[in-house]
Amino acid sequence: MTSEAIHTLHIVQEIVIESSPEIAFEAILDQLGPASEMPDGKPFPMKFEAWPGGRWFRDLGNNTGHHWAHVQVIKPPTLLELCGPMFMSYPAVNFVQYRLAPEGNSTRLKLTHRAMGLINEEHRTGVVEGWAYELKKIQENARRRASR
Repeated sequence: MTSEAIHTLHIVQEIVIESSPEIAFEAILDQLGPASEMPDGKPFPMKFEAWPGGRWFRDLGNNTGHHWAHVQVIKPPTLLELCGPMFMSYPAVNFVQYRLAPEGNSTRLKLTHRAMGLINEEHRTGVVEGWAYELKKIQENARRRASR
């Protein structure tokens, strides 16, 4: 018999987006779905169902893929919460919260990711960089939307 250590993860990252909360929220939904890509720019085929209980999953076609999370709370344009295994194909549970607040003519986006389980070292360290990349892409998407 072997035993593995249970780990926790707690990440908080914030950015200011130069757009309204409505535009920033739409940019989040776009990044979770059709605009999703890997840090190297390679498309990452994700689907996102923007309603309570909706799924967030990697769509590999022909009814194959990987379930990432369910929508726990959705209150456009201020709050989105997701829970599920995310990218972890082992015993773990994740909670991700996107909280948006107006700040002058901009929007402050606070992302919180909490997890617990048999989280491997690669995921514990790589997820920080991954979220920073995702937030940068959301910021760019919102900037494009706001300039239209």
